[in-house]
Amino acid sequence: MNKFNMADMLGHLGSVLASVMFVWAIIQQYFPYNVRNFFEKYSQRFLTLLYPYIQITFNEFTGERFKRSEAYSAIETYLGKTTSMQAKRLKADVIKNNTQPLSLSMDDHEEVADDFNGVKVYWSSGKNILKTQSFSFYPTTDEKRYYKLSFHKRHREMILGEYLQHVLKEGRDIKVKTRMRKLYTNNGSQWSHVVFEHPASFQTLAMDPVMKQEIIDDLTTFSNGEEFYNRIGRAWKRGYLLYGPPGTGKSTMIAAMANFLCYDIYDLELTAVKDNTELRRLLIETSSKSIIVIEDIDCSMDLTGQRKKEVKEEEEESDPKKPMKPPENEGKTSKVTLSGLLNFVDGLWSACGGDRLIVFTTNHVEKLDPALIRRGRMDKHIELSYCGFEAFKVLAKNYLCIQTHDLFERISELLGEVEMTPADVAENLMPKTSPPDAERCLKSLIGALEAAKAEAERKKLEEEEEKKKELLAVKASEVKVANMVENGEVKVVNSVENGSNGSV
Repeated sequence: MNKFNMADMLGHLGSVLASVMFVWAIIQQYFPYNVRNFFEKYSQRFLTLLYPYIQITFNEFTGERFKRSEAYSAIETYLGKTTSMQAKRLKADVIKNNTQPLSLSMDDHEEVADDFNGVKVYWSSGKNILKTQSFSFYPTTDEKRYYKLSFHKRHREMILGEYLQHVLKEGRDIKVKTRMRKLYTNNGSQWSHVVFEHPASFQTLAMDPVMKQEIIDDLTTFSNGEEFYNRIGRAWKRGYLLYGPPGTGKSTMIAAMANFLCYDIYDLELTAVKDNTELRRLLIETSSKSIIVIEDIDCSMDLTGQRKKEVKEEEEESDPKKPMKPPENEGKTSKVTLSGLLNFVDGLWSACGGDRLIVFTTNHVEKLDPALIRRGRMDKHIELSYCGFEAFKVLAKNYLCIQTHDLFERISELLGEVEMTPADVAENLMPKTSPPDAERCLKSLIGALEAAKAEAERKKLEEEEEKKKELLAVKASEVKVANMVENGEVKVVNSVENGSNGSV
């Protein structure tokens, strides 16, 4: 009896569903649009009462300009990295300028699950195919892809808040880490770029390990400091001043910073910039997660002593006897001023965009205008000096693959007495044979250090002898004048015309 009732119920249910589908087909085929819209509207409301899941659709293209959605791109990257292993059907694509040339993503109409803080959500991919209305012998279709997120309505607040922020942030971070970084340079007001492939890293950087760790911690804190900078009301940027003698690794430091943070580099050539407006335009066109570099800023332009020169020019102009001089900027193509550079570093326009480092390098920090390198503009000053023993050990490990040797003690003594740049030390450690002979390279370095020590001692002796000769000459002159005064041979003649003290 129960079986009969069950079969009866299923039969009635099938009849009802068939009737509903028949009525729906009639409505879609013959009823006007307004009536169809009315039925669709209230049928959707009825179904939502029975269906406890909420769906959010992220379309690939949004807006009037047909621009690819950043949200869709971030979700695609996130799903390709975190949940594509669950999918049974995947799409593969070759991507240029990427560290991973083969990119995997979910195929159309595939669904995967994701777990966030114990809550399970479901992602599905799909596409809408729209035929073009234009007449053509080769008709094409317009595909509009989308991702659809489904979750239970009781988790609505958490999904719309924490989860979606997590997905977008992770997607952007994954894209930054996997993309191929670029090195930009400017030709006037336009940026052009090549792929940045410098292999430098903090592990291979020859410098004091304590200072190195301090820089790494500072960079890490900055890259994770978006909320902190917003809270204190400052633009999310930081300035670094790298100074020291030539050959101490300033450019290598910049490359290591870019590789550590996965940032692009904008190498700004100031002499190619026409004026302050062009400089501002270049700043606006830089992207976030980048390092803006001005190398050898003391040589790039005559900006270091500009204020003092202006004062001298005013004094010269006030003297009517001195002839007029043509302006210094006459004939120069660049009219970038110190004020324009200061605004570039720390003005209102510097807040356009965030997550950027501004790095200046110089061999002569004393020549720079104090206003240019004060805290707030160049926040961290890093001196890269001559090679010490700790830096030498890093170079020995890099070039010779050794961490200890009997000659290390002698090298340590010489490095404490002689000033030699890491570049010169590295050149002496460069293997000249294959396989490399570590002892031969170390002896070559010792020979170079001893020669540099002997040269320094010779120069020191020459300077001391010059000073002695100067002292003797001064004393002899004083004795001669004293003798002449005693003998009455010195006469003082007052000069009335020019007001001088007199002549001997």
